[in-house]
Amino acid sequence: MPDRFEICHAITAAWEGGWSDHKADPGGKTMYGVTQGTYDACRRRWGLPIRSVRDITMKEALRIFREEFWDKCNAAQLFPGVDLAVYDASVNSSVSRGRKWLMASIGGKPDDTVKRICRARLSFMQSLKIWKSFGKGWGRRVADIEVKGVAMALAALGATQGRINAEAIAETNKARTTAHTADRAAKTTATGAAGSAGAPVIDPSAVDATTLWVLGGLALVLTIAAGLLIVRKRVAQARADAYKAAIQ
Repeated sequence: MPDRFEICHAITAAWEGGWSDHKADPGGKTMYGVTQGTYDACRRRWGLPIRSVRDITMKEALRIFREEFWDKCNAAQLFPGVDLAVYDASVNSSVSRGRKWLMASIGGKPDDTVKRICRARLSFMQSLKIWKSFGKGWGRRVADIEVKGVAMALAALGATQGRINAEAIAETNKARTTAHTADRAAKTTATGAAGSAGAPVIDPSAVDATTLWVLGGLALVLTIAAGLLIVRKRVAQARADAYKAAIQ
C-alpha cells in the first residue's frame, strides 16, 4: 500500500495552521499544530536542547507528526479515508482516543466507518468545557474530515465520481434537513424558556415558593435545551456546507 502520510497530513495541516497561544487551549503555545510540551519531549529524545516551539522547523514538525501520530495510530495500515479520520482525530484529540474511536467504529463499509469515527469524535468534543471557545471551528474541521474521508473510501472501493457526487448530494440534503429541524426546535424552545422566565406577571406574593422555583427551573432547562439545539443546527450546517463543497 502506498504511503499516504503526505496526502492526509496536508488536509490536517490546513486546520492546524501556524502560531497559536489561545488562553482557553490546554495545549498552550503551539506552532504548526505541535505543542510546546510535545516539542520539548521530542527535542530531548533527539538529544537537542529545548527551545521555543515558535522556532520549530517544518522538517521537525513533519517528523513529529509522522512519528508521534501517523505511526502510533497505525494509519498506514488503515483503509484510505479511515486513515485520514483516525489520523486527524489523533492529532486533535490524542492517539489513544483516535484508536479508541476506530475500534468502536469498525464494521460495515469503510465510508460508514469514517462517519462513525467523526460522530464519536464530535460527541466527545461537545462534552468539553472549551467547546464554547472552539466548537465552531471544530465542527467545520470534523465535517471536512468526514467528507474527504468518505470520498477517499468510496474512490478506493472503485466508486465513480458520479457515485461520490451522489453520496455527497444525499448527505448535503440530510444535513440541511437536520439543521432546519434543529433551528425550528431551538426557536420554539427558546420562546418557551422566555415565557417561563417571565411567567410571574401576577403578584409573586400570591404564588407559593415551590411554584416560582419550578417556573425558574423550567426556564433554565428550556434555555439549556435551546442551546443544545443551536449547537446541533450549527454542526449539521457545517456538514451540509462541507458535503456541498465536495460535489464536483
